[in-house]
Amino acid sequence: MAATAMTTLPWFSGLRPQVSAAPVRSLAAVQPMRRKGKGALDARCDFIGSSTNLIMVTTTSLMLFAGRFGLAPSANRKATAGLKLEARDSGLQTGDPAGFTLADTLACGVVGHIIGVGIVLGLKNTGGL
Repeated sequence: MAATAMTTLPWFSGLRPQVSAAPVRSLAAVQPMRRKGKGALDARCDFIGSSTNLIMVTTTSLMLFAGRFGLAPSANRKATAGLKLEARDSGLQTGDPAGFTLADTLACGVVGHIIGVGIVLGLKNTGGL
């Protein structure tokens, strides 16, 4: 003779609690509900032309462009105290006429992503995205 008791169990969608009134036999039989949240911990997977994607592609491309064409420091162009770039031999092999190496590609890609993530998070925080 199992008696069901009417209890309300709170469940969370992001940081906001929701209340569901469902008959529960025991607390051991409760399964967590999977719901798409709209709280602070929300992840979206949009299409290729989304604003987040465009920001990331633009910032990474601009940083790679700056590194390749000598507007940013790289392995073969170091920055001096006056922030001027001067050529030096890094000893890294490259087939690029400008001397852009694999290390430069990775470093400029990382910095471009960091700038892009900062822009996306700043726009999300201000409500612009």
